[in-house]
Amino acid sequence: MQKWRIKNKMPKEEKEIKVEEKVKETKVKKESLKDTDSSKETPSTSDSGEPKKDVAEKPKIEKKKKEVEAILNIYTSFNNTIVHVTDMSGKTISKVTGGMVTKHGRLKANPTIAMFISKRIAEEVKDLGIKSFYVRIRAKTGNPALGPGAHAIIKSLSREGFKVLNILDTTRSPRGGPKKKGGRRGRRP
Repeated sequence: MQKWRIKNKMPKEEKEIKVEEKVKETKVKKESLKDTDSSKETPSTSDSGEPKKDVAEKPKIEKKKKEVEAILNIYTSFNNTIVHVTDMSGKTISKVTGGMVTKHGRLKANPTIAMFISKRIAEEVKDLGIKSFYVRIRAKTGNPALGPGAHAIIKSLSREGFKVLNILDTTRSPRGGPKKKGGRRGRRP
């Protein structure tokens, strides 16, 4: 059987010479870098001939982003949930309803749909730097109970990392008002 032998195209002496040249080049580069660094370190003189004092660079102070507050208006009935975010002056930032999140009309007032509403609001509001909310909850006029979505929205927003500063119930209550439907004897089965 034949043994295959790889032939070196370059003799050993030439290899050693090339390696020595590369080592010299790297030493020269390192020295030139040191020279440029030392030239920076030498104190320069001002116009009057006095050496300049090295002024220490101040570390950049990052400004804390101002925590912006907003008003979160929640309207919950047993048929729908509407969430409207405004700034402190009342300018609309975002508005999401149950119908925007689900296709099914019967699910618009559902607490799970309310969680999806709050997720969508959190996405829109985080970009603007809003960190805390004043919450105003409103039920249908004359209703003693809130709709099912109100608590779910507040809970999921607080889980997202928003701070709830205040919760206010703004449900309207009729004082006398127009005559209720149903007739004199009321609604009968």
